[in-house]
Amino acid sequence: MSDENEQECPPCPAGLPGWLATFADLMSLLMCFFVLLLSFSEMDVLKFKQLAGSMREAFGVQNQIKVEDIPKGTSIIAQEFSPGRPEPTPLNEVRQMTVNNDMNTLDIRSKEGESENLDKQQGEAEQLQQMQQQMEKEAKEQAVKFATALAQEIGDGSVEVETDERKIIIRVKEKGSFSSGSAELKFEYIPVMAKIRDVLIEVEGEVSIEGHTDNVPYSGRTFLSNWDLSAARALAVANELFDDPRIDQSKYQVIGHAATKPLVPNNTANNRATNRRVEIVIQKGKDKELLEKIQARGLGDTEGARLAPNEIF
Repeated sequence: MSDENEQECPPCPAGLPGWLATFADLMSLLMCFFVLLLSFSEMDVLKFKQLAGSMREAFGVQNQIKVEDIPKGTSIIAQEFSPGRPEPTPLNEVRQMTVNNDMNTLDIRSKEGESENLDKQQGEAEQLQQMQQQMEKEAKEQAVKFATALAQEIGDGSVEVETDERKIIIRVKEKGSFSSGSAELKFEYIPVMAKIRDVLIEVEGEVSIEGHTDNVPYSGRTFLSNWDLSAARALAVANELFDDPRIDQSKYQVIGHAATKPLVPNNTANNRATNRRVEIVIQKGKDKELLEKIQARGLGDTEGARLAPNEIF
């Protein structure tokens, strides 16, 4: 090729090529994107330490250490912890449970402490049973006082006195006390209530005056139902007792049960007459009061056993 045919290259434009500016913008955006990702991320130190502990156990590192005292140091999981059950009593054996690596507290157990707790519970049960027996004995003694004061009425069959564990029950029958379908206490029965009141003044405990009827629907016009009649009879007995200002009325409650709590089935006339009654129930020390007395002596909550059966005078 001759020199005539040879062509010269056109001159190159001044400055950088246009594609380089686009490439630089792309690189800048990518750098900013990865910097933002790095700023958003954080290292989970706890997971890292758990992973390190798992690897240590996998490679056969011994993790059972003889403990001479209650541990108070640090572990691979938690930087600080305290004994699980700090007690002032000396421990004859210290054990650390390390089965679960996620635990950040120690469970310190003592065979001697468990034995002491068992002995304490047995002592509490014995104390409660003794207190129940004492209250039952007092209930029987006071029931004898009522039976002595009401000996004539008991012989006539108009009054019954019995005990039920810590309860004293004085059962006023309809015979001689109320007319049929009436809630007005008979005049000749007022001296009997005076005898009961004289003994009640000396007796401690909560008193409940409860009226009862048979299952025959009330047909009179004075009351709406047997509920009204039973409550009115109980209130009549209470009012007679409250005539004496020495009676502490805050310990009394008046209840009408109608025919919901019969003594015997209402299938004969005699049984229905038995169920028509007013009961004066004296509670010697409720379960709540027993627990309060035990706690006042430094004992704990416990449950006593049922004691002697009923006694009827």
